[in-house]
Amino acid sequence: MIDRKELWHLVDARKDPFIELSDGIWDEPELCYAEVRSAALHAAELQRQGFSVERTVAGIPTAVMGEAGMGSPVIAILGEYDALSGLSQKAGVAQRMHAASGDNGHGCGHNLLGAASLLAATAVKDWLAAEGLPGRVRYYGCPAEEGGAAKAFMVRAGAFDDVDVAISWHPYGFYQVMPAVSLANTRIDFQYTGRASHAAEAPHLGRSALDAVELMNVGVNYMREHMPSDARIHYALIDAGGIAPNVVQAHSKVRYAVRARDVVGMKDLVGRVCKIAQGAAMMTETSVDIRIISAMSDLVGNQPLEEAMYDAMRELGAPSFDQADREFARAIQATLRDEDFRSAYRSAGLPRRDAPLCDWVPPPDTSRQPLLSSTDVGDVSWVVPTVQAHVPVFAIGTQLHSWQVVAQGKMPAAHKGMVHAAKLMAATAAATLTDPGLIAAAKADLANRTREQPYVSPLPDGISPPLGMATG
Repeated sequence: MIDRKELWHLVDARKDPFIELSDGIWDEPELCYAEVRSAALHAAELQRQGFSVERTVAGIPTAVMGEAGMGSPVIAILGEYDALSGLSQKAGVAQRMHAASGDNGHGCGHNLLGAASLLAATAVKDWLAAEGLPGRVRYYGCPAEEGGAAKAFMVRAGAFDDVDVAISWHPYGFYQVMPAVSLANTRIDFQYTGRASHAAEAPHLGRSALDAVELMNVGVNYMREHMPSDARIHYALIDAGGIAPNVVQAHSKVRYAVRARDVVGMKDLVGRVCKIAQGAAMMTETSVDIRIISAMSDLVGNQPLEEAMYDAMRELGAPSFDQADREFARAIQATLRDEDFRSAYRSAGLPRRDAPLCDWVPPPDTSRQPLLSSTDVGDVSWVVPTVQAHVPVFAIGTQLHSWQVVAQGKMPAAHKGMVHAAKLMAATAAATLTDPGLIAAAKADLANRTREQPYVSPLPDGISPPLGMATG
């Protein structure tokens, strides 16, 4: 039986530089595949903590990996540090207020995610050395989770081939083992090319690429009635063809995200969307270039690891928040709508209560209706037994990808939740490192879940990581 309290003492003793790391990442948020400074800060901290460091993992300049220990098993702890565009926000302010510079913001809490995972890996490294135990711990600094599917490219390159177990977490409003439910996701660019002309004098000579994009969007909207209800399709206009309405737009570009419950369903939808895109080109006498830029798989659960994580969760207990934490959380909650709270409690499978922060451990047998999103951890979970946690770092009711998340990202409550997440992941890693039976059971569970449908990378042959996708 391992002494988890010693592990947790190691986390507490080493937390300060990792809180500083998290805040430093928050201060200069970088988009997917452009996390140059964030990756460098993580690599530097890995070196300071005594890890051997590998940069440019899988050929991705902003992917890093640190390893410590000897022999087997190999435990991976996954971190992320990419931000989102359009979510600039001042820290510690419970109203919409843009930061002084920049447009980006950590609206999904990845500044906390990466720092906590690196803190957990550091504690496990030191614990292995102190106990004289065999095994290796690796920290994977993974960029571009927000649509770039870096982990899918890393899996394809073999970066996880010798890993026995993978562990991660995500900032959240509740404290639970994360349900292994996500949507497979593909991002596709549709670049239309037409012919420019004077829109008044010679409109008949022009062929509008912008018209083609608009017709494509209409076609996809009509398709929504005839696709699975749990599938999702979204788009963003990358290039509208210019700002002059008196010029027929000769070029236009739209980026689509196509999601479904599994890769097979996702590929079916992608095929249908591409047919609509081609139809729009025919209607407008333009041409369309279709380019898949990234793709990721749905999550595969792992019952033995989930039970081990929940066992550690019960012993560790919930994070402790003080009155100042609760007061700021209440201020954030005042900016939310009633439907935000209904959605949050429903997705967690919990009865609603009047609580600013989650300071209790919910039971594992709740009736959850998890919100459907996507994560490239899915691809890791197909090839390595994987478990993740939700750990409270912000006010209950806060929705991800919002300015409210950014506002809370440097607050003491976020730091407390981040350190708590590190303790939970470290304890789960220690359980696998000291129990060969747990690893064997986890691998057997994964083999059983993937027997009928083995892993096939959702990435089309020949595509490389879209290193420039943040700039369109």
